Amino acid sequence: MNILHLDSNHPLLKQQLIDFGFTNHDDFTSTKSEVEAKIHQYDGIIIRSRFTIDKQFLDAAKNLKFIGRVGAGLENIDCDYAQSKGVYLISAPEGNRNAVGEHTLGMLLSLFNKLNKADHEVREGNWLREANRGIELDGKTVGIIGYGNMGNAFSKKLRGFDVNVLCYDIKAGVGNENAKQVDLETFQNQVDVVSLHVPQTPLTQNMINAEFINGFKKPFWFFNTARGKSVVTTDLVSALKSGHILGAGLDVLEYEKTSFENLFTADNMPEAFNHLIQSENVLLTPHVAGWTIESKEKLAQTIVDKIQEKFM
Repeated sequence: MNILHLDSNHPLLKQQLIDFGFTNHDDFTSTKSEVEAKIHQYDGIIIRSRFTIDKQFLDAAKNLKFIGRVGAGLENIDCDYAQSKGVYLISAPEGNRNAVGEHTLGMLLSLFNKLNKADHEVREGNWLREANRGIELDGKTVGIIGYGNMGNAFSKKLRGFDVNVLCYDIKAGVGNENAKQVDLETFQNQVDVVSLHVPQTPLTQNMINAEFINGFKKPFWFFNTARGKSVVTTDLVSALKSGHILGAGLDVLEYEKTSFENLFTADNMPEAFNHLIQSENVLLTPHVAGWTIESKEKLAQTIVDKIQEKFM
């Protein structure tokens, strides 16, 4: 089988595929149309988020047997059309779920204890103790929206705290010993913290909007380490201004390009984003929750293992 690698990944991925007898080629620079012109030569593709694999691309890939995405989701692939053509789809949420769980917990504790704010002030020569009095996680109710690989990983990290953990998911029967599954009304009535862990689908796009936020009985803290387009940023900012959302930890933003590598240009900054970067109760990271030294290796290994299981 001939495999085309469209993004760089941990070297073990390519090396193990070579060891299994696959022929591997790299192309990290060609345009999408240039790749389309030669994709008929390949049985498999390994990609992260470089470009969208759409119907036109899949029609050109006449011999394609699988697509391996080195990441948690498959939103940059027309999955229905690929599967209708018999293309096997592989993702690797198992590879970075622990990293996402740790990152989410880190953001939560940092905001609760004003760590970033206090650090900045001390560096500026300001020793403001009362202004940096934090709050404790113990006794809070943490709500997880989307209880798959990432939601489960985050709930595991909470086991060392005296917290009540609830989860809400469109799938029934996903709750476990780490989180009790409840309906949306119960979820919105009880939680103090909301952590989003859903994939990007038509159902989840713009799901965190004004109507959804206003459904919560009490003010809450909000964290998103999933996908930026699930949140309407202007509605989030309005809730931050009103105090309905007490603070936010955002690893992802709706402004990200499809590749997740870039935002808007500097001269086109949305007003809502400008508010986020000036807010002391907002913590921002550049889509790196699942981006650790360890997860890079685990993501690659997961893809290799799934290819081996299917095709060897």
